[in-house]
Formats: sequence, C-alpha cells, structure tokens
Amino acid sequence: MTEEEMIAGSLKKDEKAQKALYTSLSGKMMGVALRYCNSQQEAEDVLQNGFIKVFGKLKSYNGEGVFEGWVRRIIVNTALDYIRKSKNERFHMDVNEVDYLLADQTIILEALAAEDLLKVIQELPAGYRTVFNLFAIEGYSHKEIAEELGVTVNTSKSQYSRARTFLQKKLEDINITSSE
Repeated sequence: MTEEEMIAGSLKKDEKAQKALYTSLSGKMMGVALRYCNSQQEAEDVLQNGFIKVFGKLKSYNGEGVFEGWVRRIIVNTALDYIRKSKNERFHMDVNEVDYLLADQTIILEALAAEDLLKVIQELPAGYRTVFNLFAIEGYSHKEIAEELGVTVNTSKSQYSRARTFLQKKLEDINITSSE
C-alpha cells in the first residue's frame, strides 16, 4: 500500500489503511518520542496519543511537504504537551548536580551507536533534554523553543548549554570523546 493509499484509506476510517500507516511510521516516531520521554512507557503513551492526533487531524494535511515530517511535528508537539502536563522538574536542577566546566573536547557522535546515544540523551534532566532535542535535533530556534515552552529565550539558551555540558561530561565518563 502506498503512502497516498494509506492516507486516503485512513481518511475513510479504513482500519487496514490506518494500521498500515501506523506500522509504516511508528518505529521512527517512537524514536522521536523516546528522545523526549523518561521511559519506554512514557514514549509509548506519547506515541499512542500522537497517532490519535494524527488520525484526528489527517484531513488538514494538504499534501504539501513530506508526510513523515508532518507526523513528526505532531509527535513532537504531543511530547511537549506531555512534558508540560507532567512538570517533572522541567527546568530545575540543583547547581551541585551539574559539572559546568566546559571541556575543550569535541563529542564524537559517530563513535556511538544510535541506541547508546539515545540512552545518554535520556539521562538528561527533562528540561535539558527537551531543549536539546528541539534545538539540536528538530532544528527549532531558541525563540521558537521559548514560545513553545513558555520560557525566555535566555532560559532556552541556558538549558541547551547545560545540556551540552552534561552530555560532554557523560560521554567523557564513558570515554567517548576526543582529546585535542
């Protein structure tokens, strides 16, 4: 079944088309959800709620742009909604818990398997993880992040900087950085 057939069938509430659409994108979208969530269970909830929104908003998809990108945006927004509702220490972390020393080392992401990198990202405090994902992975600007999360641009920049420092420290701890 082609993407167009899955979309058309899903609009007609055809369960086979809906299942095919879900199956074709759920793996990639689970990866997106996992980057924002603390656990597999939370990510599964975000994924499920995200696809409910996808099917509910499907008639608004106008065919412009890549369908997968449209779905990704919905999953990201669903994850952000979840984070807002859960308020799991979103933007708070004790200063003593973070090593703010900026290293002169460069992170070698190529040395990590995707699964290992995901595990390290999931160790970030929720606020750091959210801003890091939005800025570094999804390509949002700090202004867009601030508007989306209801924080200042400086908070977004600070959270991103702290996330990078936290990730560098974690990667140094497991000897996955380069020393120049």
